Amino acid sequence: MLTPTYLAQQLVNALNLGSLYALVAIGLTMVYGILRLINFAHGDMMTLGAYLALGIIALLALPVELALVLPMLLVAGVGLLVERLAYRPLRGAPEVAMLITSLAISSLIQNGATMTLTAQPRPVRLPSQLAQRIAIGELSLAVMDLVIVALALALMVALGVFVKRTTIGIAMRACSENLRAAQLMGVDVNRVIAIAFAISAGLAGVAGVLWSGKFGLVDPFMGFVPGLKAFVAAVIGGIGSIPGAVLGGYLLGFAEVLFVAFAPPGLSGYRDAFVFALLLIVLLVRPAGLLGQREVNRA
Repeated sequence: MLTPTYLAQQLVNALNLGSLYALVAIGLTMVYGILRLINFAHGDMMTLGAYLALGIIALLALPVELALVLPMLLVAGVGLLVERLAYRPLRGAPEVAMLITSLAISSLIQNGATMTLTAQPRPVRLPSQLAQRIAIGELSLAVMDLVIVALALALMVALGVFVKRTTIGIAMRACSENLRAAQLMGVDVNRVIAIAFAISAGLAGVAGVLWSGKFGLVDPFMGFVPGLKAFVAAVIGGIGSIPGAVLGGYLLGFAEVLFVAFAPPGLSGYRDAFVFALLLIVLLVRPAGLLGQREVNRA
């Protein structure tokens, strides 16, 4: 039965899912905007972040704040390492070479996690302060839901300020417009790209922590589907555009949750098909995405 409480709960769920998709999509679109690289290993950074948080909470018994900050920093370091060892040597090679490399890195992370940690899903037990629920009238909200939305919005605002107001952020925008021209103007392109990879991976790591906290499980393949859907969100919003990634993430989150909430029960299992159908519809109407611009020559 469609009650106001049920509708409000679905909107909260949609806001949560959209926030997570937006966080991951921003990282994807930052790297794509500079290198025109579709990084299929991006979702696996979520997996690394989730496992690191699990170890920090369960094994090291460190405070929950560190379970958010440390995975972000450590996964950002992994992003730097991957960029330096795997992508930088391929700079100037055909774009398909880096695309295949990203698939190889994804497979390496997934299989490495399977061999060392086993493929068995591991439960995530939230600290008591995050497992509590808050009653607002007839609506019951988990503290974790509020943390996801608040942290995601804070990180997105901080990134927006960083990109618009700092020297490195302005250099990133210049590289996104024309990488060769930015290099000729004295921009340290290697440094800019490395920082973009670090920020991208760090955001994915935080998203992995929040994802595992919300859904309560971690496994070596948990980042693949969210990473793929975040790519869909980035394309819907206009890949290469950070505001487009945010818009696409929230649109996809709301569309997916509302489809499951209001579709007949027999169709709820087709949520992934619905996501890709939505992508096709948007691209038929707006081939460059909702906020994207047609590609120009970046000689």
